[in-house]
Amino acid sequence: MTHRSVLVTGASAGIGRATVLRFLAMGWQVGAIDRDGRALAALEAEAASERLWTEAVDVTDADAYTAALRGFMEATGGRLDVLVNNAGLVCAGDFESIDCSHYDRLIDVNVKAVVRGCHIALPFLMTTPGARVVNLCSASAAYGVPSYAVYSASKFAVRGLTEALDAEWRRHGIRVTAVWPLFTRTAMTTGIHQPAILERLGVRLDAGDVARVVTRSATCPRWWPQVHWNVGLQGMLVVLTTRFLPAWLNRIFMRELGDY
Repeated sequence: MTHRSVLVTGASAGIGRATVLRFLAMGWQVGAIDRDGRALAALEAEAASERLWTEAVDVTDADAYTAALRGFMEATGGRLDVLVNNAGLVCAGDFESIDCSHYDRLIDVNVKAVVRGCHIALPFLMTTPGARVVNLCSASAAYGVPSYAVYSASKFAVRGLTEALDAEWRRHGIRVTAVWPLFTRTAMTTGIHQPAILERLGVRLDAGDVARVVTRSATCPRWWPQVHWNVGLQGMLVVLTTRFLPAWLNRIFMRELGDY
């Protein structure tokens, strides 16, 4: 196997699916894992590529995730150029209106599975020159977002992990970056109750927009200093606004956006 290889989690739909198809179009060997086996089969049929490897696995199952990654490494001869931690869940609404079991599941997928993926992939990343990790973060990691409290907190965790590992893993020759989309047209925005903040900002991105930035961050020159990659002008403006406004004004801004 001579192609560069990438493993994408949450790969059967939305941003993950678009990312898989984009890497395939670029000539990469692609591993796609997701808990939805039927959706993976549909992806395989659409892609019709011998360079696509799939396996149905829940990333919150440590043993299954480890076995899946090792299976993909057998297919690539141990080469892992890029790990894309894309799998994610969202809970939207007043904090107290959502049962804690949903928050537990969200943290398991959005935080614990990202940590686990980085940990089990590290030996393979270390032996692949120029390896990268791309974590799907969110513009909600810029300031806590009302109606998305726990989701926002999970993306703060991804942001912190990305920054820390990018510093630590330079000694291994590995870059770690985060992609920061705002609301994107996927099942995560169309299949939930729409809080005021989503209605006011609207959904201006599609999965392809995010996938383009994922592949750009995965293939930029190694000397390029950027760790956080915004997607689209609106997301960049939201992030910059929260970064440069004083704290008291940020609080007012977010309360007004969220109608609280």
